[in-house]
Amino acid sequence: MKLLEDKIRSEGIVVNDNILKVDSFINHQVDPVLMMEIGKALAEHFKDKGVTKVATIESSGIAPALTCAMSLGVPMVILKKQPSKTLNSDLYQTIVTSYTKGTSYELTISSKYVNENDHVLIVDDFLANGEAATGALRLIRKAHATIAGIGIVIEKSFQPGHDKLAAQGIDVYALARIKKMDKDYIEFMED
Repeated sequence: MKLLEDKIRSEGIVVNDNILKVDSFINHQVDPVLMMEIGKALAEHFKDKGVTKVATIESSGIAPALTCAMSLGVPMVILKKQPSKTLNSDLYQTIVTSYTKGTSYELTISSKYVNENDHVLIVDDFLANGEAATGALRLIRKAHATIAGIGIVIEKSFQPGHDKLAAQGIDVYALARIKKMDKDYIEFMED
């Protein structure tokens, strides 16, 4: 998605060859016009997959997941990183290790919102090693739902996440695929 790649080039900050900060338009401050285009592009790719729900892990995936769900006309479900004090029965849970933060957290969803009748599209802001996406897959499968695919805003294609998920037969679609990056340099994969 050229619009997204241009925004990454102009406002993204490459900290090192593994970390890209997109705080000014995706995960701290959100560019709503760009986010609507991201949602439309993800929805366009998955429109014929029978998606009944869009799911994301809180919090940076919420904006793209919401705009995608709006474009598809289906509900969005947030996979919580910490169980709520009021959301404490009929939960599905799994442990996920965050590559970026180097910590683990318990991912949770209520059985009220995802079940065996759902065909779920998982949407997230980044794909690197695939740990968060794998945790989301486990959680959705615990709810006995099926997976429509995984939509990603920015994929670090030089890390193993895409291949790990695709090897499971999952449709992994990323709007911006970074081939390599270093301080002041980003190279995107060709379509």
